[in-house]
Amino acid sequence: MSYIASLISDGATTFLKTEYFWISVFVVIFAAIIACTVEEEFGQFYTTFAFLLGAITSTVSGYIGMWVAVQANVRTAKMAIKGMDEAFGVAFKGGMVLGFTLVGLALCNLMILLSVYKGYYSDKLKMFEAVAGYGLGGSTVALFGRVGGGIYTKAADVGADLVGKVIEDMDEDSI
Repeated sequence: MSYIASLISDGATTFLKTEYFWISVFVVIFAAIIACTVEEEFGQFYTTFAFLLGAITSTVSGYIGMWVAVQANVRTAKMAIKGMDEAFGVAFKGGMVLGFTLVGLALCNLMILLSVYKGYYSDKLKMFEAVAGYGLGGSTVALFGRVGGGIYTKAADVGADLVGKVIEDMDEDSI
């Protein structure tokens, strides 16, 4: 089980590195567009910085999420030998840790951003317009991650199905 878990972890890490390389290319180009079109004055990068911080937060969340998911899945599979109740408990706790960690990270960064920007903006409306870049950055990376993750998951499913049918000579939907 440890060997298979290490292969899954290596595959997940390789996938994320490749995906995040291309996402970072897009984010840099999009940040340049934001800097040239959205900022109130040329040379001010408040919305652009918020966008980049949101993108970085989402990227870090993706790495943390993948790592926690892989570790929780291995532990869940191990506990499934004992029964469904034990496996469910481990899976639920893994999801709980993941959810609280990611939401906490996002809220912490957003609060820091608001605290810093409070000193630069006297108009709250303009401050929140700049902070909206944070959500845009996080959503952009999350959107790419969702689409890419779906493709990765489907490829893994097809690969596992082929291994079962071709290599192990298992019937369709056999246990």
